[in-house]
Amino acid sequence: MRIGIDRERCQGAGMCALSAPEVFDQDPGDGRVVLLTARVPAGQRPAVRLAAGLCPAGALTLLDEGDAGDTDPAGAAEREHEQAGAPTGDGSAPA
Repeated sequence: MRIGIDRERCQGAGMCALSAPEVFDQDPGDGRVVLLTARVPAGQRPAVRLAAGLCPAGALTLLDEGDAGDTDPAGAAEREHEQAGAPTGDGSAPA
């Protein structure tokens, strides 16, 4: 997983830095988000998802959820089947 930031949208609330301090910090000059690493370590993914959800400005974007760095091959296969119009794992067809 990778994360994108939009410093122009950032309001400096700091929810990202509080939720995932290994990935986000705040600029001491303007308080806006600073990305410490673009590629999110597996152990930090839940905290980064939380940070993205808590950001009041919507300045964080999750990228490449299904890339080779993710360790969820079953989820990736499920998404491929859904995109192809195949039935999902529960036997229902995608909406």
